Amino acid sequence: MELFLARKIEERYGKQKIMELYLNRIYFGGGLYGAEAAARGYFGKPAKEMTLTECATLAGLIKSPNRLSPWTDREDSREARNVVLARMRELGFISTERYNAAQAEPVVVGDRQSAKGQTYAVDYIRQQVIAAVGWDKAMNEGYRIRTTIDMDLQRVAEESLRANLDRAEKVPNYDHETYAAYTAKLKNARQNNAAARVAAPEYLQGAVIALDNATGGMLALVGGRDFEQNQFDRALQAKRPAGTAMKPFVYAAAFEKGLFPGTIVDDSALDNRAVMIGGTTGILGEWGPERPDNRYEGPITAREALAKSKNGATVRLGMLAGVDTVLQLSKSAGIKSQLRPYPATFLGSSEVTLSELALAYTTFPNGGWRPDAPYILDRIEEKDGTVVWQSARDRTKQQVIKPEIAYEVHSCLVDALESGTGAVAYSKWGLQKFPAAGKTGTAYDFTDALFAGYTDRVTCAVWAGFDKPQKIYRGAFGSEIALPIWVDIMNASNAQYGAKEIPKPAGVQKVEICAKSGLLATDKCFEIVKGDGGQPVERRTSYQELATKEQIPTDPCNIHGDIRARLVRDLPDSGVPRAELAVDTAQVRPVAVRGPVLLADKDPYDAIKSTVKPKPPADAVKAPDPVAEAPKKAIPAEAVAPLDDDSQILRAQPVTPADIAPDDPPEEEILRAEPVLRAQPVDPGDDFLTRRPDSLQAVPADPEEED
Repeated sequence: MELFLARKIEERYGKQKIMELYLNRIYFGGGLYGAEAAARGYFGKPAKEMTLTECATLAGLIKSPNRLSPWTDREDSREARNVVLARMRELGFISTERYNAAQAEPVVVGDRQSAKGQTYAVDYIRQQVIAAVGWDKAMNEGYRIRTTIDMDLQRVAEESLRANLDRAEKVPNYDHETYAAYTAKLKNARQNNAAARVAAPEYLQGAVIALDNATGGMLALVGGRDFEQNQFDRALQAKRPAGTAMKPFVYAAAFEKGLFPGTIVDDSALDNRAVMIGGTTGILGEWGPERPDNRYEGPITAREALAKSKNGATVRLGMLAGVDTVLQLSKSAGIKSQLRPYPATFLGSSEVTLSELALAYTTFPNGGWRPDAPYILDRIEEKDGTVVWQSARDRTKQQVIKPEIAYEVHSCLVDALESGTGAVAYSKWGLQKFPAAGKTGTAYDFTDALFAGYTDRVTCAVWAGFDKPQKIYRGAFGSEIALPIWVDIMNASNAQYGAKEIPKPAGVQKVEICAKSGLLATDKCFEIVKGDGGQPVERRTSYQELATKEQIPTDPCNIHGDIRARLVRDLPDSGVPRAELAVDTAQVRPVAVRGPVLLADKDPYDAIKSTVKPKPPADAVKAPDPVAEAPKKAIPAEAVAPLDDDSQILRAQPVTPADIAPDDPPEEEILRAEPVLRAQPVDPGDDFLTRRPDSLQAVPADPEEED
């Protein structure tokens, strides 16, 4: 069969064409197929620019690509190269002088981590090609693969991820394994032929994914710091808590329910039993604001709460929207991972993939819809341009929320980037001036740091953390680790895609709202503040807010102006003012409990049976009770004969005074009501607390007042 095929091939193709087809398809080790890929992978140059020694190196490793790869064993690769050079001299292809010069050169190759073709993106492309056309065709047909990857963005993403994670590892309180230390350990092990015994890396990892908002095509994909050291793709495969980057979906659900960015929410301490993140007691932690000195601000607008990433306020708003509503919206946005049906999900405690988060964020720049799914393959062609496989051109759009709601959330995320938790993007990390929006993400106890944001054309999400969840370091906010990576990528994207303002839907109106009440502003919405010189000045508390016709409040501000409006607002749920205590109980020192609660001798209602101790079984030996066995003074009593079951029940006799003889029938006593005594008026100047009890005199009340 092989002889027959060889003869047919020679009849159809010349020797040069056969060699070309062969070199374009064979495996050169290190995941590199074809001479062109091998030249770019090992030497960072096209095949036509390779030197004599580089060509001999590739020719020498063909018989055992993995073992003779210069990345695996440089000395064996050098010996195989020299064999090829010697054979070329024997056949007269090179002179003895060129042979001696080439043989003396060392084997020089690029680092595998930076080799073109050795990335998470290329590995994912290879998987998708195999899935599209099958293994045999993918490995042997020499197809041209057209992808959605933007090589400029891909390069920036890979370089920025490595540089910023290196910077994070140099923070003083970072006490984990570093990339540099692991790389040195692995290099030393390879020199001693012990690389197989080196454990998987445990240094700080990261991932990046950038999507085309219109199609869902992946413009950049980075699954980790070094594909050679670990092939696990954290952008597509890892499920980690999204942290506070999940908050925009909570606010979107609330706005869909009729609330709006001007709604007042309470930013105050929240009982952690309502959320149970990091424990079941105490107060919910405020790591969301991404400030080491964060504080509660009391009643604030929903816009401020999202921009400043307030945890307590977000949970309260999420409870108004409803857990099921938030979960359903997140699922519609493209998050397929199972979200736990608890309020903790409002703060991103449930695990999702980075690609799911990025896809969900495209909802806001797209006006409420998202692409069907992220993809990386555009088409597969033969060498002559014939299309073998092509991605679906009519990709459906999934509607998630109304365009008006998407724009309201978008406007809040613009504030988050410009003046909220992401403001350091401009002041510290160098984000250029173009329309953009985004949200930081920090998980509880600083285990995960994220940033997800977008322009009108590109959405990008960045994650950093460990494969085994643990604290990065205290203060490892998303704005410190993930945000600078996002800034580098978006700056590069703006140069090619040109960000533009996202248009406001016609259904969104501007309305003047009082920031203190969340209601329609009046001409009395002012507050007194200190001016620059310390003098009191009036400051307007109203601002222009976005709302739909259905969301606009109908009532005027109930804080400023009419006192009756303020009274109505401050009434409790019953609608009736409650009386206050005359004594400030906070000033009264409580009495410390020195012992257990006193119970009756026999505890007839079994009050402590289930909480203190179970009742002993009937045949149990009763332990000695020191109290029960203590000497007691005997009280004489007459023996009482036991009653039969059918004996007459006797009525209790009334107790008579001791001076009346038992034989004399007592006179029936007529009871009369005692007059109510009125307390003696207290002189305001008198020190009531120092008066003696016997100095108080009771005064008979007026009989007419007894009723």
